[in-house]
Amino acid sequence: MSAVAPLEIEWDLQRERPVCGSLLENVAMGGVQIELDQDLVALLQALDRPVEDAARELIVLELYREGELTSGKGAQLLGLSREGFIRRASARGIPYLQLSREELRQEAEESESL
Repeated sequence: MSAVAPLEIEWDLQRERPVCGSLLENVAMGGVQIELDQDLVALLQALDRPVEDAARELIVLELYREGELTSGKGAQLLGLSREGFIRRASARGIPYLQLSREELRQEAEESESL
């Protein structure tokens, strides 16, 4: 089994925000520690992707995919424009509009009746 490398997030309690370069924003806690497999850390380093940036992006995109945050909030958390965030999410297979077949059919019917 590979060793794990802890990822620590520092929180500035006085300013109520993460210290520059920290993983999470707008979280009311003292810090977060995530243990990552050393092989994963080495892979991210080889790809020249900072571990904190990769973790932040994956967490935000997954929350967006699950409908837990808006594209605007996701953009804010990743430091992107809203359009940039939507494009990044789309490039990773996360659709901007997430409609069921029935919802899509209803939308089409309503559009035709206009």
